[in-house]
Amino acid sequence: MDTVFASLVAVAGTLIGSLSTYVFQRRTAERAEVLARAERVRQELLAAYGGYAAAVTDLKRTKITMWFRGRHHARDEEPLREAFLESDRLGAAAETAAFRLQLVASDAALYPLMDAISGKLDEISHASDRQALIAIETEFEAAVRAFVETAADRLH
Repeated sequence: MDTVFASLVAVAGTLIGSLSTYVFQRRTAERAEVLARAERVRQELLAAYGGYAAAVTDLKRTKITMWFRGRHHARDEEPLREAFLESDRLGAAAETAAFRLQLVASDAALYPLMDAISGKLDEISHASDRQALIAIETEFEAAVRAFVETAADRLH
C-alpha cells in the first residue's frame, strides 16, 4: 500500500509540476507577445513620425527653391517648371506621409501641429521678400520642432 501511495504522490507531483510549468511558460509567452507587439507599434509610430517630418522638410526645401527661382529666373521658365514639378512630387509624398501618420497614430493632438506646419508651407510662396521668407522658415522649423517634441513624448 505504501508503494502505491508513493507512486500516486510521485505521479501527482509530476502532473502538478508539468501543469505549473505550462502555466508559467504560457504567461511568459503571452508577455513576450505583448511586448513584441508594443515594440512593433512603437517602431511603426517612429517611422510614421520621422517620415512625416522628413517629407515636410523636403517639401519646404523645394518650395523655397521655387520661391527663389520665381524671383531670379523670371526669363527662363525651365528652372521654375522643374522646381514646380519637384514641389508637386514632394507635396504628394508629404500628403501620403500625413495620411500614414493619421492611420498609424490616430492622435488628435497631432492634427493642429500638422496644420501649423502645412500653414507655414503655404506661406512660403507668398513671402514678399527674403526677410519674410527667412521669418516663415524660422516659424516652420519651430512648428516642426513642436511636432517632433510631441511625437517623442508619445513614443516614451
